[in-house]
Amino acid sequence: MENHITTLGVNIDHVASLRQARHTPYPDLRKAIAEAEAGGADGITIHLREDRRHIQDADVYVAREHITTHLNLEMAATTEMVEIALRVKPDYCCLVPEQREELTTEGGLDIDAHRQRIAEVCETLHGAGIAVSLFIEPELSALEAAVQVGAKIVELHTGEYAGATDNIREQAYQRIVHAARHGTELGLQVNAGHGLTLDNVGPIAAIPQICELNIGHAIVADAVFIGLKEAVREFKKTLQASNESSK
Repeated sequence: MENHITTLGVNIDHVASLRQARHTPYPDLRKAIAEAEAGGADGITIHLREDRRHIQDADVYVAREHITTHLNLEMAATTEMVEIALRVKPDYCCLVPEQREELTTEGGLDIDAHRQRIAEVCETLHGAGIAVSLFIEPELSALEAAVQVGAKIVELHTGEYAGATDNIREQAYQRIVHAARHGTELGLQVNAGHGLTLDNVGPIAAIPQICELNIGHAIVADAVFIGLKEAVREFKKTLQASNESSK
């Protein structure tokens, strides 16, 4: 695939986590959005969780007003979240599973277990002009289920790859490679994310079928030392280098 360019969606949830730790008005998400975009972010991702542990309802409206790239709203497929999405009109909604006790999203959607509901949400959001992505495991069956419920975009869960070592990581990587190829063959836009860092993102960015990577925690962690704009720039450089090497 020629001229492969992997775009970068920057998740700013953990800027909000820092604010919510003390319930202060700072750090200001508007500044985080501006710094991330100045650093080269191709989009901004926020996850409005049902427990509101980091991003708050007001943040979603602030993001919609100030983002100049695109807004990707991660959310559960609940009635409340769909209603918020219909009011805010993000560019993308990524449907994710949620468990209140989890530290972060721990796996992909079980589409088969919630097939009718996910199909209904996809139809509703598409009808409002909002593109819908499904956060799924890199499994062929999940990709086929995504097509069946009407999704046009998937985000492959890279958590197993990111958390693995040595030969186990290679196996996890190959699952992502095969899933990305199969998803493209099915006509899906294939994105990926979860647990990616400067140390492990290169091979994922080099997969030609992957269009966008959504990365948050590692960028915000790096920003503690070098600033958010520079942290985003470093990830952009790594993605670009990986794209070049995959030609």
